[in-house]
Amino acid sequence: MTDKIIVLVSCGSRKEARKIARALVAQRLAACVNEIGVPVGSTYRWRGKVESAKEFLLLVKTAKRRFAAVRDAVRKLHSYEVPEIIALPIAAGSRAYLDWIAESVKAS
Repeated sequence: MTDKIIVLVSCGSRKEARKIARALVAQRLAACVNEIGVPVGSTYRWRGKVESAKEFLLLVKTAKRRFAAVRDAVRKLHSYEVPEIIALPIAAGSRAYLDWIAESVKAS
């Protein structure tokens, strides 16, 4: 197990996804953010009703110690009342890539 994580964030528009991605990388909260370019279909329960929406998924690569800052930045920039912010552990990976993540999210 590594100390690196992938944070999933779904957004209501491509513009919002891009804004969040750029902010996370610019603030050194993420080494890389993949924007899934094709909308994903989401079905969910909201306020007692089953809803469906098209969303854009972000895959945020960062270190576990940066999760709280990532979460707070997403909450600040996101239009949803309750945005999806889910961290998944990276069990293993290329040492060079994991080192690059660590270097990229170091506080300056």
